[in-house]
Amino acid sequence: MFERTKRRIQRPHSRSAPEAAEQPREGAGERLRLFSRIVRGWRPWHTVVALSLLFICFLGLGLLWTAWNRVCLDDRCPSIAQITVWEPDESSKLYASDGSLIHEFFQQRRTVIDVGDLPDYVLQAFVAIEDKRFYRHHGLDYLRFTRATIEYAIYGPGRPGGSTITQQLARNQFTERIGFAVSPLRKVKEAKVARDIERLYTKDEILEGYLNQINFGHGWYGIETASQNYCGKSASQLNLPEAALLAALPKAPSRYSPFLHPEAALQRRNLVLDLMVRQGYLGRAEAEAAKAYPLPHSRTRGQEDQIAPYFVEWVRRMLDDRFGEDLYRAGFRIHTTLDLEMQAIADSALKAQLTVLESLSGEYEHMTYEEALKLPPDSIDWHQTPYLQGMFVALDPQTGYVRALIGGRDWNHSKFNRATQAMRQTGSAFKPFVYTAALASDYPVSYVIYDAPLELDQYDPDGDSTWIWSPKNYNNRFNGPMTLRDALRRSINVVTVKLSQEIGMESVGQIARRMGISTAIPRVAAAAIGAADVLPLQLVESFTTYAKIGVHVTPQPILRIEDKTGRVIWEAEPKQERILDPQSAWIMLTILRDVVNTGTAYRIRRDYLAPEIPAAGKTGTTNDETNIWFVGFTPDLLAGVWIGLDEPTRIFEGAVGGAHAAPVWGAFMQRVYQTRPIPEPWEPPGGLVYRTIDKLSGKLVTEYCPLDGIYTEVYLPGTEPLEECDLHRPTPWGIPPGR
Repeated sequence: MFERTKRRIQRPHSRSAPEAAEQPREGAGERLRLFSRIVRGWRPWHTVVALSLLFICFLGLGLLWTAWNRVCLDDRCPSIAQITVWEPDESSKLYASDGSLIHEFFQQRRTVIDVGDLPDYVLQAFVAIEDKRFYRHHGLDYLRFTRATIEYAIYGPGRPGGSTITQQLARNQFTERIGFAVSPLRKVKEAKVARDIERLYTKDEILEGYLNQINFGHGWYGIETASQNYCGKSASQLNLPEAALLAALPKAPSRYSPFLHPEAALQRRNLVLDLMVRQGYLGRAEAEAAKAYPLPHSRTRGQEDQIAPYFVEWVRRMLDDRFGEDLYRAGFRIHTTLDLEMQAIADSALKAQLTVLESLSGEYEHMTYEEALKLPPDSIDWHQTPYLQGMFVALDPQTGYVRALIGGRDWNHSKFNRATQAMRQTGSAFKPFVYTAALASDYPVSYVIYDAPLELDQYDPDGDSTWIWSPKNYNNRFNGPMTLRDALRRSINVVTVKLSQEIGMESVGQIARRMGISTAIPRVAAAAIGAADVLPLQLVESFTTYAKIGVHVTPQPILRIEDKTGRVIWEAEPKQERILDPQSAWIMLTILRDVVNTGTAYRIRRDYLAPEIPAAGKTGTTNDETNIWFVGFTPDLLAGVWIGLDEPTRIFEGAVGGAHAAPVWGAFMQRVYQTRPIPEPWEPPGGLVYRTIDKLSGKLVTEYCPLDGIYTEVYLPGTEPLEECDLHRPTPWGIPPGR
């Protein structure tokens, strides 16, 4: 690949012709006289000695030849076939939806580069310091090998080795078969494989394999990865002093790291430049100018490892199950659905709200995040952090593409993913399943249930005991007759429990499972108001059924996977299934819109979202205030928030989803729609029936019904009321007040 400078070797002047003609005759006579003296002095024992020495030489050569051929028997060395198909391990790269690199999966972090893309002086620097006769030998440098063998015999291990670049490639390429142990056997194996490599590959191919394989320290393998991290640029853009620095590293990457030992790194880099001058690759002035170039003092490549770490680890687990070890060495290109802007907005909104909640003097009494940071690291169980935690998931409900995912407050403290691994009670966020099951049982949402005290017998099969349970509303008040619409909008516990008893918890559990909740839902009354533990991601997933008008969509974090050549080996296909008929889903959607506009999440509309942004959702608060939730959506974006402590404990008295979790969702959506087009509102399906009713009776309005209790309700065909309101009658004075 290089045109090396060749110096002419000056030879002595030739002799004259007479001298040249006479010389052979003098030499021949002298040789004859010497041979005669040997013959006259030869004795029989001389013959014995000569034959013995000859036998020993042949025996030694035979043993060496046998050892050479037997050292790789029984699959102890790579076969020719393995050598011909060998490719260097390459890290798999994870990309965001816009193509930005967010992470690499690797055992040895490496990115392969073509040797033809490298400047000549990069290759020359490595040849000069590692193997100056690289282009003249056939895998073994016998002069260097002989010197190294003698020094090993005299001084033992630790002296400079005699390995060529090809031998170094052999042991790095086939570490398991050859290894790095300092022993004669390893050197013989290494030499044997090096000879095979030289027969199969050109010098440039060998050099390319070497540069892409070797260790440059700090977990960086291959010259491209090393160049990116040491110099902040591709290896194809290296200048001369940077090339010399990288060439200085493979001998002892830790000892010569410019980050750890800058003086040693400087001396060895300058040695590389001096050797390049001595071997004719550089001029002295050029080398001296390169020596003045400063060394890098810190890693110049961005620390991408902390971008969406919980999302990255979630994806890694999926891919590890599918590809195993290939994930870390096959050089896959994994294109994900992650939106970096949404991820940053979600992270900012969640952390800001958690800080606000921890600052509520007189209310929040647990350790704060800032206080925890001041404690000694070994004094805290980071698997169960003592400060307030949170979870956030955002996805596209039309496709299931996950746009943002936060599994905890600080990845460095806790790797536990609260979005995909935690089991938490949902509180009122579970209630939509109850009302969805009621619609499936032909209950109209104008159906009236009295919100009044309730006592239920509860049975514990484990303890074989029975007790009386009386569900309470959040404010410990009762509201009298309420329609199902109003009960869900205001998140009334007692009405929800009564409804679940009428339709049966089995129906509720089946609806929840069909909509995406795979964890067990006990068929007990308390489960109707969120007593069951669920995975947060599954709760968010279930709301796709409402956002997509009856179609359940499975969350999908990966768009496609390519091999290192760019060939697509897997591509996502949205998993969608119709769970609810469009009419039932639309009716539920209208109630969840009411929650945001005038219900328990009214602060979202008041403080964050403009009226033209269509939105719906449901708050959630557990009875003991250990978990607060909000799951909401627009036509093109669905997101869920959970806030609580890892050890289920009351956050503070009065903590509720609408006031303390929903603001995270509102702030997120507000910022997203500052740059994102506002989606068109949902279109109602056909076939629905509309009636004007009285909300206290749930029946058709009459002229006697108060105006403030009249509204238009939507029904599935055949479930609309046929009777007129019988609660309101004319007074002795005529029309009732309010008309």
